[in-house]
Amino acid sequence: MGRVISYRSIAIILLACILGVTLRNVVFTPPDNNILDLDSPTSPHPPVFDYYYPEDDPLSVDDTVDIGLLVQEEPQPPPLGDHHYGDNGLLVVNPDGPHPIFELIERAEEAWEKKLGRASKTLGEAVAEYKRRYHRPPPIHFERWWDYVVTHNVQLPDEYDEIYQDLEPFWESNWRTQFNTIVIAKTEQRPSVEVADYNLPEDATERLLGRIDNVLRLLQDIEHLLPPFRAVFSPHDNPSMLSDHGVKSKALEAAATHSTLKRNELPPVQRSGWLSACHPSSPAWHNPIDLDKPAERPSHKTFISDHRLSMDPCLNPTLLRSHGQFLSHDNGPDPQSTLVPRFSFCSTVVHHDIRPAVPYGWVEDLPESDNPPWEERVDERLLWRGTNTGIFHGVHTRWRQGHRDHLIQFVNDVAGTTDVLRSPLNASKPVGEPVPLRKAHLNPALMDIQFAGKAGSCAPNLCDELDRLYDWRKMQTLQEAGHYKYVFDIDGHGWSGRFKRLITSNALVFKNTIYPECCTLGALCTCTDRICLICTIRSLSFRGGLDGEGAHEDLAKKIAAAGREWSQTYWRKEDLTAYTFRHPYQLIQGLLLEYARVSSLDRDANDI
Repeated sequence: MGRVISYRSIAIILLACILGVTLRNVVFTPPDNNILDLDSPTSPHPPVFDYYYPEDDPLSVDDTVDIGLLVQEEPQPPPLGDHHYGDNGLLVVNPDGPHPIFELIERAEEAWEKKLGRASKTLGEAVAEYKRRYHRPPPIHFERWWDYVVTHNVQLPDEYDEIYQDLEPFWESNWRTQFNTIVIAKTEQRPSVEVADYNLPEDATERLLGRIDNVLRLLQDIEHLLPPFRAVFSPHDNPSMLSDHGVKSKALEAAATHSTLKRNELPPVQRSGWLSACHPSSPAWHNPIDLDKPAERPSHKTFISDHRLSMDPCLNPTLLRSHGQFLSHDNGPDPQSTLVPRFSFCSTVVHHDIRPAVPYGWVEDLPESDNPPWEERVDERLLWRGTNTGIFHGVHTRWRQGHRDHLIQFVNDVAGTTDVLRSPLNASKPVGEPVPLRKAHLNPALMDIQFAGKAGSCAPNLCDELDRLYDWRKMQTLQEAGHYKYVFDIDGHGWSGRFKRLITSNALVFKNTIYPECCTLGALCTCTDRICLICTIRSLSFRGGLDGEGAHEDLAKKIAAAGREWSQTYWRKEDLTAYTFRHPYQLIQGLLLEYARVSSLDRDANDI
């Protein structure tokens, strides 16, 4: 018989158990020793939510317990399960697997190291990699682009797939001017790039032309290296060139075989609306969205595993009912019956607008007074202030479903409960089933997200309703925003112009967007819905917790630092110039070289 525990020892063990269960209900006390009021909507310090799980209780003991038996019979933890990585870019959480944050970070770090390791170091390597990726030789004057890359220390010189994806349908196309656009050009007679023509509303001409000035300034240092070209720009916030799946597929086939596609060879458009851009076998066709029917609650927690795939409404049709870009057009506009190339400031994966690199909202860095280090940011709630853009608020629009309106309503709801994932200390423990928590405790402690200023983007009769509906706050200064460790970035009418500033700060950025951008690799894009946003912010920001669970602030600080490093190393003005120079490659050097190749003005007028 092993050694027997005395009654005194049993009492000590039981006392420790009682204290342990009691401490699970004690919230984190901030450094200033102020007691946290969970019901206070202005509390700056999030609590630790600890839960009671019967399986965590120690073995019950009788009058005597054999310690040797306890040690021998301690069960080994079962192996962790695997999460499901779907074809739609989403990770479906397996409760028996580790917390997805650990796995996603590990995968991202491995992919990043591989990307850095395979980057071309010579012109010959860059040419070979171009041919390998795109199955065609690089454009004319590619060596000029490479010289710019080397001179200006542009990193990752092969990573311009976004450009290639934008331009591939137009490899064998002609480029034409459209209504309500601006044309920039370089000719043999005029070596500088300048506005050659425009057709704009009279009351907005000066404002819209000013947006193109940002693009022209990017080209000033390289315009003498560019061949003659002509480019058509839309100066508006949104994309408008909706693709037809049949037309685009035919164009991609022609590009792959290096053949010229004639207009009369295009298939007829089969249907109208958003579904016209999707493959007939896609989830959007098989699970059509009824915009007038309430959305069903998802049965599983999901995280983003592939950002671009997760932004595709053909693969994730719920986007059609939750973002103003789509809701503004109800079931969708008519697609383009041919592929007309046009540059726009943003695009979705179902549009074929071509995206330039745009220095909108540009900052090189932030002053220290507006950008304190991580340790000095005392507020651990997630911050967002902004206006109610994203969809026009009219009597017959679905503005309540719009992405910004829904965000504000969701994170400020205090009725009922919501299911939240636990946050284990490390990847060796399963994440478990979601736990129901009271919104009245959770949302005010985690979120400081409100509209600011006054109602806009609204019909006169609805502006007053919006003023009453929302708790409008004053706009924050950069110094006030600098108190927060976590900040949120969300689309407006189009892409967000504040992302460059946010990711340059010492805060951790959560980005929510449907618009692929050339420079978003530094964002923490992990959640597809507001629930998982809560799961992630809770996992990263809390200290202590069940069995040492809860906080991973070291990870949050690491991601914030990586985002700032990305901004200052890979998202410089020189990088934007290189992307615009070369388009289908990295952040600066290929756009206009590729565009010049496919935009020759002497093609047969019957070409697309």
